[in-house]
Amino acid sequence: TGDTGQGARTWIKQILNQDMAFQHIKVIYPTAPARPYTPMKGAFSTVWFDRYKISNDCPEHIESIDSMCRGLTDVINDEIKNGIAKNRILIGGFSMGGGMAMHLAYRFHQDLAGVFALSSFLNKDSAVYQALKRNESVLPELFQCHGTADELVLYSWGEETNKMLKSLGVSTSLHTFPNLNHELSRTEIEKLKTWIVKKLPVEAAKTN
Repeated sequence: TGDTGQGARTWIKQILNQDMAFQHIKVIYPTAPARPYTPMKGAFSTVWFDRYKISNDCPEHIESIDSMCRGLTDVINDEIKNGIAKNRILIGGFSMGGGMAMHLAYRFHQDLAGVFALSSFLNKDSAVYQALKRNESVLPELFQCHGTADELVLYSWGEETNKMLKSLGVSTSLHTFPNLNHELSRTEIEKLKTWIVKKLPVEAAKTN
């Protein structure tokens, strides 16, 4: 929370000592608009949505989540207009960004290539779970990472999210990082990069 897309890009660059770049994949770092954020006593912050509290045991602030899903759908549609196939698009994020990505993909864009969620969680009665209970189609794969020493988003919340999604038909993996707090690690980003290339391999040259 409170960071920008450019900030996230810089953070990853510091961890890897280089940009997270791929020759055949474009990486976009969107920034959330500033809004009053309840856990910060209503102070303005660049957050993807509001929360009543930082807990997995309260209702979701669905109005702010849905308004952001509409805005991010525009970002996805712009890429499709630019000729990117929808099954060649991955979305994900850190913390709240990962929660946002799960809402966006599993409720509104079930034909994306995949989702990654780093140090993220969904609330116990999430709208995502409700949507998946009614779902029949093949869902985007989820790549999840979480540090066991996370004091802000508890590891157990991430683990519970993973189990719930798996039980609802999502193909999931959960990578556990001992002693990692609410942060990113180099090993984690390297694993993520490997997964991204596996999900979006270089396409064979098209013959005329």
